[in-house]
Amino acid sequence: MQTKLKDIASQFAVNGTISTVEQLGEGFINDTYVIRTEGQTPNYILQRKNKQIFTDVPSMMDNISRVTAHLRAKVIAAGGDATREVMTVTPTMSGELYHLDADGEYWAACEFISDTVAYSSAATPELAFQGGKGIGKFQAQLSDFQGTLADILPGFHNMRFRFEQWDESIKADKAGRVASLATEIEWVESRREKMMSLWAKVESGAIPQRVTHNDTKINNILFDNNGDVLCVIDLDTVLSATCLHDYGDALRSYTNMGEEDDKDLSKVVSSLEIFEGYTKGYLSEAGAFLNQAERENLASWGMFITFEQVLRFLMDYINGDTYYKVKYDNHNLVRTHAQYKLLQSMEEQYPQMKKIVDKCLENL
Repeated sequence: MQTKLKDIASQFAVNGTISTVEQLGEGFINDTYVIRTEGQTPNYILQRKNKQIFTDVPSMMDNISRVTAHLRAKVIAAGGDATREVMTVTPTMSGELYHLDADGEYWAACEFISDTVAYSSAATPELAFQGGKGIGKFQAQLSDFQGTLADILPGFHNMRFRFEQWDESIKADKAGRVASLATEIEWVESRREKMMSLWAKVESGAIPQRVTHNDTKINNILFDNNGDVLCVIDLDTVLSATCLHDYGDALRSYTNMGEEDDKDLSKVVSSLEIFEGYTKGYLSEAGAFLNQAERENLASWGMFITFEQVLRFLMDYINGDTYYKVKYDNHNLVRTHAQYKLLQSMEEQYPQMKKIVDKCLENL
């Protein structure tokens, strides 16, 4: 395997002599490796892209290339270090953005950014502030991006599309589980009108489409050794969507004091302290370019994205666990219950969240 990985790594225009190629992390979507080079030359990240999820890898890599070029120009203009503050795509020896191997698998590479710190969760409001600042700055730097990006994940946060999928799943009942889920199905149906009213603001254009990251958990941000945001990474999901998706998805992961699949629902609660920290950081960078509709709906979007995840976990359970990897038979149902508890917590706290958002906006 090492020989094969070295052969694939050698297809890319790395600076230096390749020493080893080592696996990095568990690879929930892509298979990720570190290309280590000899001496003082840079190391690199090598990834086999999951073509089952990313069905148009060439377009995905084109999106990444265009976005990073725009970010690099912004960093240089501000006097920053573009080699550390922006992900740098490494082309193949022939100048392509990806390598297609003999098995039909897509590979891509980028420079490894050394001397950085990564976090798996936002344990303090101060860290949440920095994470919010990182995503807010990322969006702000791209707020004047020209042109459109390829939609490499059609319908990803489209609530109308998700409800169409949902209705089909209920009707098909492929795993024979619908009869036992009357309570959970009611959770979804009782919120359909509210969620579609929020989505209508996107469909009308009142909430605009911008360049967004779409996977804003904190481990997709690299920090320097002083605890300041350095670089936003993992740009596979970059596309045109509403900035509120990024904000809301971050709240779903940052503020949850339990686990996404926590069986102990007493642990699952949305932290207002973390919410306030993230919101302050986010708006310190993004507040200047958001329009009035975006500002007015910020406090609702954590609920919007968390509801969507309730719907998607439950829908996958109804379909027979065909999308998300599961560790046991009712894993998706456990996820559904945990995310629903988080949604309830957010709904209860909405008045306070709205006040926090409004106060942060007043202080810009």
